[in-house]
Formats: sequence, C-alpha cells, structure tokens
Amino acid sequence: MILVLDACALIALLRREPGGEVVDSLLSDKNNTCIVHAVNLCEVYYDLVRRAGEDRAKEVIDRLVMAGIFVREDLDTDLWQDAGNIKALHSRVSLADCMCIALANRLGVEVWTCDHHEFEALARKKLCGVRFIR
Repeated sequence: MILVLDACALIALLRREPGGEVVDSLLSDKNNTCIVHAVNLCEVYYDLVRRAGEDRAKEVIDRLVMAGIFVREDLDTDLWQDAGNIKALHSRVSLADCMCIALANRLGVEVWTCDHHEFEALARKKLCGVRFIR
C-alpha cells in the first residue's frame, strides 16, 4: 500500500503519542510505501530543532529515512498550484497540509494523520482521502 503521512503522524510516532504505534506498524510492513513531502518533513524537523537542537533533529530525520520514509521533494508547477488552490479555498488549512493533500491526490492515495482539526472537514468534503491514526 502507498500512503502519504502528514507531519503530525510522524510527530506522534516520535513522541510516542497515541497513533504513533500505527505509524510504526505502517513503516514495519515492507508492503507499504510511506511517503512524506519535504515541506511536511520540514515541520517535523523544526519541531525537533525546537525541542532537541539541530544535531538531534538531523539525526532523527536520518533515522526516519532509514526506517523507510520516502521523501518527495518535487515541487513542480502543477503540484504547487494544486496546493495553492486548496489553500485559497480552505484558508484555515496550513500550507504544509495543502501540500500533503496535493501530493496524496496526485498519487491517488490517502493522507494518514492524527490531525482531526484540519482534516475532518476536508474529508467530509471529499477533498482527499483521509485515514485517522487515532
């Protein structure tokens, strides 16, 4: 299965919060391809820098990649315009989450998240497929 993780799903894993075990299980299953866009990984990175410093943040990001997170760094015109269109129509959604949604829609897969605040309304509007990890 191919899936896109947002930043809060990865943060739940790293902080051992509820739902983190779901992400761990997804990563452990070699039949899964767990993708995160670099913009969302940047959110994880700055959270780690604030909490533990730059060196530790880089180490943790490297461990995530070694654990099987596939980082998408593409930012072609169609992708950033899709993210911008989502942001224009749903101004309360963060730009990083708009990027996550645009990537998931491009790939035709679900976003896996624990962020009910941002994603419940979007899921109801069928803007993207969403799977909540908690």
